[in-house]
Amino acid sequence: MKRLISMAAVILAAVIGLAVWSNSLQKAQGATGDNTLNLANWGDYIDPALVKKFEKESGYHVNLETFDSNEAMYTKIQQGGTSYDLTVPSEYMVEKMARAKMLVPLDKSKLHGLNNYGSLYMNRSFDPGNKYSLPYFWGTLGIIYNDKYVSADEVQHWNDLWSPKFKDNIMLIDSARDIMGFSLRSMGKSMNTTDPNTLALAKAKLDQMSPNVKAVVADEIKMYMAADESELAVDWSGEAADMMANNSHLHYIVPSEGSNLWFDNLVIPKTAKHYKAIYAFLNFITDPKNAAQNAEYVGYSTPNTAALKLLPKSVRNDKQFYPDATVIKRSEVYKDLDPKTVGLYNDLYLEFKMYRK
Repeated sequence: MKRLISMAAVILAAVIGLAVWSNSLQKAQGATGDNTLNLANWGDYIDPALVKKFEKESGYHVNLETFDSNEAMYTKIQQGGTSYDLTVPSEYMVEKMARAKMLVPLDKSKLHGLNNYGSLYMNRSFDPGNKYSLPYFWGTLGIIYNDKYVSADEVQHWNDLWSPKFKDNIMLIDSARDIMGFSLRSMGKSMNTTDPNTLALAKAKLDQMSPNVKAVVADEIKMYMAADESELAVDWSGEAADMMANNSHLHYIVPSEGSNLWFDNLVIPKTAKHYKAIYAFLNFITDPKNAAQNAEYVGYSTPNTAALKLLPKSVRNDKQFYPDATVIKRSEVYKDLDPKTVGLYNDLYLEFKMYRK
C-alpha cells in the first residue's frame, strides 16, 4: 500500500512538474492566454510604471521581450516560434516586413486619438497612409560633445570628426548603417546610397578617421560619455539625452549638412493572437498623458503632439531633440535596401571595425 501511495505521489509530482514546465514554455513563447499582450520591444524603451498601469486598467498581462536590433527581431518572427502581438521596428524595417507580408494592417476603426500624432510623423514613405504602423518615438543621428574639451563651433560638420585634434577621442555607436551613413553624408552623398564604388569610398574615408576612434561600442557608450571617458561620440538623439541627464557638460548637435531622421513604430506582426489586448494597448499608449510619461522616462522625442504639450517647456523647446523644420528637411529617412547592398554595408563596416589603425 505504501508503495502504491509512493508511486501515486511520484506520478502526481510528475504531472505537476509537467504542467509547470508547459506553463513556463508557454510564457517563454508568449502564449499564456486571452488576457495576455506579448510585446517585443527594444531594451528599456517603455516606462515600467506604464506597463503596470496598463495591466491594472485593462486586466491584460504584458509579456515583454526585448531585442537589440531590427534584424534580430525580424529573423525571430520570420523563423516562427513566437507569438508577438506587437513589436517596434524602425522605419526601413516596417517597409521590409510589409513587403514580406509579415504585418497585419491596422483596423483604424478600433483606434482612438489618431489626430494626437503630428502630420510630420504620419504618412511617411516607408508606410503610406499608416496602413501598418503607428509612430512610437523619433529622432536623429548626431554628435555628442563635452564642452570641457570641445566647443560647439568645432563640430558643426561631419567632416570635423576627421580633425587630428580629436585623435583617440571619439566613440562611435556600433551600427553599420549609421556609421557608413555619416561618412556618406560627409561626402555629400545620400545615406541610402546603393552604388558599390561610393560605398567603398565612404569606407576608405572612415579608415582615414580611425586614428580618432577610441572605441566602437553599444549601450555602454552612454556610461562612458557620462563619465568623461571621451570628448566626442556619434549616437542617436535619445541616447544623447540619457548621457546629458548624467553629465551637464554634454551637448548634442546635428551637423549642418544633415543626418538620419529615424522613426520607431508600433506594428502588429503576423504572429499576433490577442487583438483585444493589442488595440487596448495602442489606445492606451496614444493617450497624451501616457505618451508624455513614456517620453519623459525614455528620453526620446515623442511624435504625439498632444503629449508634447504636456512636457516641460525646457523639453518641448529644446532644439537638440525637437529640431526645427530646416534640420528635418535636410535629413534622410533610411530606406529598405536590397539584401546584397545591406550585406555590402555590413561587410565594409566590419572591415573598418576590425582593421582600425
